[in-house]
Amino acid sequence: MQHQAKQSYSGNDPLWRIERMAAENAVVMFSMSSCCMCHAVKRLFCGMGVNPTVYELDEDPRGKEIEKALMRLMGSSSPAVPAVFIGGKLVGSMDRVMASHINGSLVPLLKDAGALWL
Repeated sequence: MQHQAKQSYSGNDPLWRIERMAAENAVVMFSMSSCCMCHAVKRLFCGMGVNPTVYELDEDPRGKEIEKALMRLMGSSSPAVPAVFIGGKLVGSMDRVMASHINGSLVPLLKDAGALWL
């Protein structure tokens, strides 16, 4: 039986750091303290009774390299922030979070991740 080698990241790799940070809490958001879209997503979550773990990249000494890694993860058509992870999985930026909220798929995601008990 062959085993496929799992891609391993070093502790200095920003993608590894993002994965680790995203997996540590039910809802994780990478943000910039002055970003109005980030603020809107935080308000949405707080209004739903969800307390996301927020990493302000402009307040992190390694924030620029994390931002560049997020840009690769999110794709060139999306800004790097806000980047929202629920249950360790990338949901996306504000447009994806709001679309999920409107179409009714956000609440089940939050419940499955243990971030919301309704």
